[in-house]
Amino acid sequence: MAAPVALHLEFGGGAELLFDGVKEHHVSLPSQSEPWDMKQLLVWIRRNLLKERPDLFVQGDTVRPGILVLINDADWELMGELEYQLQDQDNIVFISTLHGG
Repeated sequence: MAAPVALHLEFGGGAELLFDGVKEHHVSLPSQSEPWDMKQLLVWIRRNLLKERPDLFVQGDTVRPGILVLINDADWELMGELEYQLQDQDNIVFISTLHGG
């Protein structure tokens, strides 16, 4: 069984507005039989943190186009995107690049 995973989540570029304006979240994902991955994290975020307009954050089972995702300061595309297996103390950043104006 995979141990609980503690993560530091950050939301910026306007994405924090979907989370009651809170930019930083320290979360602990519960133990489960399989290791946590980014796909499961997005489901957990939607169920537990996202406060409004899920269509502005997720699209299908991934993040909406226009949201940059960094895993420990590296582009998640280099880390395996949805398949990346989360490690204890990972820092995951979601930055919206979509701005009005």
